[in-house]
Amino acid sequence: MRIPVTVVALLAVLLPGIMSAAVARDRYQLLSLNGSLVKWGAPALKSGATVSYAFAASAMHFPTARNCRAIDAMTSLFDDPAISPEVLDRETAAAFAMWEQAADIRFVRTDDATKAGIVIGVQAVPRGIAYADVDYRRDQDGGIRAIRQSRICLNPERTWKIGFDGDRTIYDLRYALAHEIGHAIGLDHAGPSGQLMSFRYTELFRGLQPGDIAGAAALYGAADPTVVAAPAGAGPAASVERLPADVPAVERPLTRMN
Repeated sequence: MRIPVTVVALLAVLLPGIMSAAVARDRYQLLSLNGSLVKWGAPALKSGATVSYAFAASAMHFPTARNCRAIDAMTSLFDDPAISPEVLDRETAAAFAMWEQAADIRFVRTDDATKAGIVIGVQAVPRGIAYADVDYRRDQDGGIRAIRQSRICLNPERTWKIGFDGDRTIYDLRYALAHEIGHAIGLDHAGPSGQLMSFRYTELFRGLQPGDIAGAAALYGAADPTVVAAPAGAGPAASVERLPADVPAVERPLTRMN
C-alpha cells in the first residue's frame, strides 16, 4: 500500500542585510508541519536514526514537491571551477559530519538515489540559491511523524566557493549544504542570525552553533561521544565549531539564507 505523504517546501533565498538585535545563543526551532514535528527514525523525541543519502545520477521528478520538483545530476555543478567531484564529496561529507557530531544521527552514503532517504541534486529550472523539500508519513498518529524522504537542490547557475573570503554574494558550499541538511532532518529556521540554521547567511562561523546542536539533540538525543573525527578527506574544518562560552553572539554584516 502506498503511504500518503505531505510535501513541505523550505525556501532558500539569500538577501544582504545587517542585524543588530541580540540573539539567544541556544536558539533553535523544530520543524512543525501541519501541527506535527517531523524527524527520521522512530516518531519519538531524543531517539536516534540512521539516514542514507545519495547524489542524483540523472534527472529525477517529484510531482508533489514545491521546490525540488525536478532535479538533475550534480555534474552541471562541475562547470564551476571551484567545484570538482572530489571537492563535492568532501564538502558534503563534512556537512553531514557536523550533524553527526551534534546528535545521535548517522548518515550513510548510497549510490542509488531512488532508495536514498536524502537526495541531493541541482535544480532543473535554476532559481534562488538552494532549497529543501521534506516528505513525511501520514499513517502515524501523534504529534511527531517520521520523515519519508527529503530532497536538497542547489542552483547550478550560481557561483559557489569553498570557505569564507568576505564576499557574501558567493556562498560557501559546505555551509549551504549543512543548512539544508538541517531542514532535511527536521529543523526550521532559528531566527534571523546567530545559528547555522538562522535564515541569514553570515561568514561569522562555518560550523554548528549552540542552538543548532541543541535542536538536533532535541530530535535525536545527544551525540555519541565516540563520534569526534571528521570523515576521511573532509579536512579539519569539518569539526563542530562552537562560540566560546564567554563571548556573546554578535551581529555583523550578513546575507539571507533558506
